[in-house]
Amino acid sequence: MAATGRGATTPTKNDRRAEARETARRMREEAAKKAKRRKIVVQSSVIVGVIAVLTVIGVIIFTSVGGSTSVANPKNMLSGGLLLTASDKAVTTPAIAPGAKPTPTKQTLDGKTAHIQIWLDYQCPYCDQFETTNSPQMKQWMADGSATLEIHPIAILDSSTNNKYSTRAAAAMSCVANYEPDKYFDLNSALFANQPDEQTGSGLTNAKMLSLFKSGGVSSSAVTDCVNKQTFSKFVTDRTNEAVANSQLKNPSTGSFGTPTVFVNGERYQGGFTDASQFAAFVAAAVKDAGSSGTYSFPK
Repeated sequence: MAATGRGATTPTKNDRRAEARETARRMREEAAKKAKRRKIVVQSSVIVGVIAVLTVIGVIIFTSVGGSTSVANPKNMLSGGLLLTASDKAVTTPAIAPGAKPTPTKQTLDGKTAHIQIWLDYQCPYCDQFETTNSPQMKQWMADGSATLEIHPIAILDSSTNNKYSTRAAAAMSCVANYEPDKYFDLNSALFANQPDEQTGSGLTNAKMLSLFKSGGVSSSAVTDCVNKQTFSKFVTDRTNEAVANSQLKNPSTGSFGTPTVFVNGERYQGGFTDASQFAAFVAAAVKDAGSSGTYSFPK
């Protein structure tokens, strides 16, 4: 240090240089520390962002192809079946939410309207008999406003011989319900008119079903992809398991579930499948028995 006139000292030129170098060193160290902290913050933010993106992707994948809580369900089948108020008029509904159960349709009992519900399998010969016998009069009842029809397609007759035709056909019709619900009644009849033999048939191919759909006015790429990918096969399996386990749907004479299972205003039809007049008489009696007693949902 250099001496001053009053006994104090002032920094020499070398001292000032040393102090400047020390100050610069401290500034560099502080800058380096700040840069390191910024790098850590940026890296942490990137990592958090990547994790968030991967989480979203995982949720999307799980929702698309995941387990029983994220099954692809068709629109317009909130009850598990498609409700028709005319042969060419379906009631639109949202799909069953992932992981949720079907919501039974609430109907009004007015003493005039028959609310017909059918659980059927497209491989079932008895279903074919019932449909062939009764479709014309059910179509007329809907046309004059005296009936609604709710169709529940299920699959209890799958086999290796028929290439799981029951499930494939029910899933294909669920595609129709999702994309072209107003065409459902006619295509339902078309599948039964072309039903393969239960014992020896190999089941209709997807291509054959799509050909029948095209003849019935349904030929969109969306339906084609849906049928070929069997988008709603798990939906069919879930609805089948529910039907088999539901005590309300079991036939009291056998103690088990079978197809066709038919209810009118909550009453089970137990007559013949090839007698249209017998079913018509049952429908009239079921409407009279129910009377005008508010609303009901079946099955509960």
